[in-house]
Amino acid sequence: GEKWGRHWLDVARYAESSGKESNVTFPHAWRYRDYVIKAFNDDKPYDRFIQEQIAGDLLSGSTPEKKAELMVATGFLALGPKSLNEANRNQFRADLIDEQIDTMSKAILGVTIACARCHDHKFDPISQREYYALAGIFLSTDTYFGTVATQGNRQSSRLLQLPIKDTELSGRKMSVSELSRLQQAIETQKEERSKIFQQARAARNGGEGDPALFQQQLRRLNTRINVSENLIKTRDAEGRPLSLAMGVRDSRRVQNARLLERGELDSPKELIQRGFLNVLGDERPVRLSYSSSGRKELAHWLTAEDNPLFARVMVNRIWSWLMGRGIVETIDNFGVNGKRPSHPELLDHLAIRFRELGYSVKKMAKEIMMSRTYRLSSVYSARNFHRDPDNVFYWQKSKRRLTAEEVRDAILTISGELRYNAPRGSGVSYAGDGAVGRNPLLNENSILGESFGSYRSVYLPVLRDLLPEVFNVFDFAEPSLVIGQRDVTIVPGQALYFMNSPFVIEQAKITAERISELQKSSKDRINYLYMLTLGREATDQELRIAQIYVDDFVIAVRSEGNGTRTSQKLALSTFCQSLMSCAEFRYIN
Repeated sequence: GEKWGRHWLDVARYAESSGKESNVTFPHAWRYRDYVIKAFNDDKPYDRFIQEQIAGDLLSGSTPEKKAELMVATGFLALGPKSLNEANRNQFRADLIDEQIDTMSKAILGVTIACARCHDHKFDPISQREYYALAGIFLSTDTYFGTVATQGNRQSSRLLQLPIKDTELSGRKMSVSELSRLQQAIETQKEERSKIFQQARAARNGGEGDPALFQQQLRRLNTRINVSENLIKTRDAEGRPLSLAMGVRDSRRVQNARLLERGELDSPKELIQRGFLNVLGDERPVRLSYSSSGRKELAHWLTAEDNPLFARVMVNRIWSWLMGRGIVETIDNFGVNGKRPSHPELLDHLAIRFRELGYSVKKMAKEIMMSRTYRLSSVYSARNFHRDPDNVFYWQKSKRRLTAEEVRDAILTISGELRYNAPRGSGVSYAGDGAVGRNPLLNENSILGESFGSYRSVYLPVLRDLLPEVFNVFDFAEPSLVIGQRDVTIVPGQALYFMNSPFVIEQAKITAERISELQKSSKDRINYLYMLTLGREATDQELRIAQIYVDDFVIAVRSEGNGTRTSQKLALSTFCQSLMSCAEFRYIN
């Protein structure tokens, strides 16, 4: 679930902040992350998995825990980047709906429906009317993303209250006395705000002071008051964090959307009846009830057996995650501008098998992994390379570089520091609400501190515009976009990361400490280090070179006044770092 769930989080553009001009945190986004991991661990049928993310709040849950899970699943629609400093509420809503349609269509259908916002799709058979038919469904849906009104956030939002009480803390607990002091501080700030407001009014009427300066003070005070009040609202009487989540819910007012000429709000045309795409189903118009938004019907339409793209898009994703490249290479675009499938019959076969296997991702992955194609060697063949240099027809297993998470997790495994259990919450949920870069708790050092720094990398906070260094260096998915397949680059920064990263240097030292405590010869320690880092024993030549390096290093360090034991640890530490830096560590043959 942690491995494959991360694949889906790439597709779902998972992040814990809004990004864009005003980058505000999403302290409760982690619940969706945990939902995805659990869904893959439990092998939740893919059709049900999608239905829950589109309309979980409209599906029935037998227990409070199940209802809470369904509500959390709709976080899929709430996690996207947002222009929170947008002053026009209607413009913000239109952009939010556009992002939801774009994510849903690319992730589930491999179709770029959002291209039809301003005009009929230039390439695919999707009209502007169909775009606004879908827009009406999301216009009838309220999105709860939970940000506090501040100087840079004009579009605050509430959160969904889950029908459960957390048994473990998922954020910072506050004592009753802290809550009381915070409430008193709010009252004091409100009194101060009233005084400044009076001074600002007097200044505008010709009194003393600068009205603009008073307005600036008022904005700062309002920000502090709003953040403090929100902190109290998200805690119970004992100061424990409430069970809150990002997600969606049907609006009280169900409505159709107006077609906007050129996508502009000031050019509205006729109302468009809510509905779906004609090209993927029956061309007869869909009649949706005004008692609900239509998301439940949309979820069932997306996952219907006669939808020609639903199963094909997902099996293509599974294939690409296992083989390194999709049968359709443009993973998120099956349209005219996407590439043709290299093996169309195979894609059809896998889609049919996926449905026969009950949309089980585990069974589908196993079937592919048991095939001859998956089990091919990565041994080079000049003859085959000449005929098929890009390995389109799978004459070998393509070599694969470790992902950013795998690099970091492998280093922690070597040092023995990796914690295999899952944490509760996230570094962001403990830091709380605030703007990234302004809140002192929202920087890389603090959110990757002692509490979360040793867990598997899937649990590291993903703040837009503030990713951990290892993510930036090793091609982590852009968290504002639907990313079905990550880029793989080879740049000097990757080698420099292993040479200079404090994290790598520290883990190499811890590894050297471990090895130094072993009652083994120098040769056996070097061999053990090769086993830890590269998964194999050292060759005789490598042993000789390593021993020469260690001996020379010890002599050099001892000449500077260090003891033998310290010198040996430093030698092993630097040698371990060099093994972590080598290409064999980063690439899988």
